[in-house]
Amino acid sequence: MSSGNKTVIAFDLYGTLLSTESIAKELATHFGDEKAQSVAALWRRQVSIIGLYGCLYKPFSEITNTSLRHALDELSLSLSDTDVSKLMTAYDSLGTFPDVPPALKALASNPSIDAYVFSNGTDAMVSSSVNQSPSLSSHTSVFKGIVTVEEVKAYKPDPKVYTHLAEKVGKKAGDMADIWLVSGNPFDVVGARAASMQAAWIDRAGGHHGKGGWTDKLGELASGGPTVIVKGVDEAVNEIQKRTKDNGGKSGAGFNNEAAALGPG
Repeated sequence: MSSGNKTVIAFDLYGTLLSTESIAKELATHFGDEKAQSVAALWRRQVSIIGLYGCLYKPFSEITNTSLRHALDELSLSLSDTDVSKLMTAYDSLGTFPDVPPALKALASNPSIDAYVFSNGTDAMVSSSVNQSPSLSSHTSVFKGIVTVEEVKAYKPDPKVYTHLAEKVGKKAGDMADIWLVSGNPFDVVGARAASMQAAWIDRAGGHHGKGGWTDKLGELASGGPTVIVKGVDEAVNEIQKRTKDNGGKSGAGFNNEAAALGPG
């Protein structure tokens, strides 16, 4: 699994390629739409802060399960063990966002770029999610491999995780700018940029001039923010392909740390 002479795109999985909307709908059957949205938001937030606990590594499925139970406790709600188990199993059948299939189709015909799935999940959990997703499984041939944090036992945005990715795809320390992270998670973007990778942040909340927009100012202190801000994975892939072509196959050539907004407006 080596891409030493190519541009690499490393796709975050949950919330970037795969939508967790179906899990929110499942929560709504128990609590109604409004409370379900509160649970889902708190659940996501709890999962996303695991990288702050540098001394803690537990399998991602365990982190996800515990984060759900924390969210329920904080909101004074409860679910049976059976219902919690069903929610966890739902990770094996998540659908993609609409902007994902066109992006993967474009990469399938581009031999100069190698695509990988790059996730905080365990090998087993991520492989299951990719291969059993109704809409992602048909595109698995696009991916050269799956890279998870399980081997290094640390979570994004720990620098070890991005170094591990580079090693797995056959990149040396001086080639980090030839790796692009595509992610909807700001902490992931910050980690990648601090490791000298390029990063496309997916801002589906409304684009740079809408309700969304990059707001992680502390992250900018660490890394300068994302290389580009886009509203979908398809736009991210289009921009990376364009820049790779313009720079003679080297995606990192001539970049600075100032993000270019590609969203609406």
